Amino acid sequence: MGSRDYPTSSLWRPPVIIAAIAIGLVLVVAVTFWVSASGEKAPEAIAAPKATPSLPEGPTGQYGYAAARKTDPKPLTAKELFGKAKFTSEGRSYQRTTHKSDKVCKGAISGAKLEKALKDAGCNQLIRASFRDAKGLVIGTVGVANLKTSAGAKKVANAGAGAERKDFLKPLPGKDEISKFLGQGEAYAGGWYHGHYAVLLWFQFKDGHKPKKSELKRLNQAAVDITNLTVFAALDTRSISGAPA
Repeated sequence: MGSRDYPTSSLWRPPVIIAAIAIGLVLVVAVTFWVSASGEKAPEAIAAPKATPSLPEGPTGQYGYAAARKTDPKPLTAKELFGKAKFTSEGRSYQRTTHKSDKVCKGAISGAKLEKALKDAGCNQLIRASFRDAKGLVIGTVGVANLKTSAGAKKVANAGAGAERKDFLKPLPGKDEISKFLGQGEAYAGGWYHGHYAVLLWFQFKDGHKPKKSELKRLNQAAVDITNLTVFAALDTRSISGAPA
């Protein structure tokens, strides 16, 4: 498959932006002045309680806690990323057909540049899942690599990009009659990144024909629909809380 032409991916998703929210406790001390009309001695003032330390702020920046594994240390799970077996986006329906978790990341990809980028970025897990659309025409595999930093994730997502793509996520064929054809024919491969995670993609038509420019939009839409309702929903939660939902 390395000799085939895999166009550089133009798949795009706007990144989540985490607003910096300062969380703290403000102590308001009300001081009451006691005035005695009869000339009595004013009571001794009550010492104000010590101020309660403010709660620590979460990481700021575009990806919040998910900017690095250091602030988002819990491993990913297939259930967290791909727990939905069936889902619909604006009338377009999809079904998950299989999934697999790899602790040795190079086993889930192909290409020397991508393998090196994963190693340099400290990849410690790569989870894949495959999907089909309701009509059985579009099939695809999505993989999420857990890396140390956002910088490493960006390099992984862009590794091997070019007119002739030789570095890509290995498609994961299902046992059903539709997604079993994953990896046979031409594909639309590429990657995104979200904080310290690289999201790698392989999308194709079931019959394996080389997509025309007019057809790439359909593959792109499927990738956006599927990842928004699975992977990115999970990673957005990690950005905000630093932990899985």
